[in-house]
Amino acid sequence: MSPTHYLISSAFLLSFLGLSFHRTHLLSLLLCLEAMMLTLFIMLSLWTLELDSSIQSSTPLLMLAFSACEASAGLALLVATARTHGTDHLKNLSLLQC
Repeated sequence: MSPTHYLISSAFLLSFLGLSFHRTHLLSLLLCLEAMMLTLFIMLSLWTLELDSSIQSSTPLLMLAFSACEASAGLALLVATARTHGTDHLKNLSLLQC
């Protein structure tokens, strides 16, 4: 495994660990998701460059578009929960309350 692949894989794993262990604020979850999507984008970009395939050259751009949609939906959810609950702590959010 090359050092580049090792660094990108470790960045993905660190953001996944941050997503699974630091679940106190919604903003920290969104940042970890964005880090995961950024590393996936870099992985797909390097993969298409290594293969020299023109068929799969649009895959990283499609991944980047989905990442932007995910980020906008996450920020809208963050604003909505901050307005209704007053905070972005995940322990205050419950599906059983209206």
